[in-house]
Amino acid sequence: MPYQAWPINLFREIILKIYNNYKNKHMPQRIFTKEDFVKNSNNEYEIEYHIGEVGIGANLIVEKKNENGEYEVIQPEMTRVDDSMFIRWSKPFEGRLIYED
Repeated sequence: MPYQAWPINLFREIILKIYNNYKNKHMPQRIFTKEDFVKNSNNEYEIEYHIGEVGIGANLIVEKKNENGEYEVIQPEMTRVDDSMFIRWSKPFEGRLIYED
């Protein structure tokens, strides 16, 4: 039987399902709402987390909930000041922060 490659989209979908299943079961997360954001002096919205809550900030994943109720990975601006970490975005959104213990 000749070799037949899997369609790349099918392969990508399988890998994402495996990763999401692992992430949802094994990594701690913080759910946040639009109301958790505070407008700063630069007219950006931010959420503050203390390092004691989410670690030093390595391997953080920020996901935004879409209109279908599913989470999508985004890349917001994140900064650290002293013992706090700030996640900034142009407008508030529902989402979650996934981090390692």
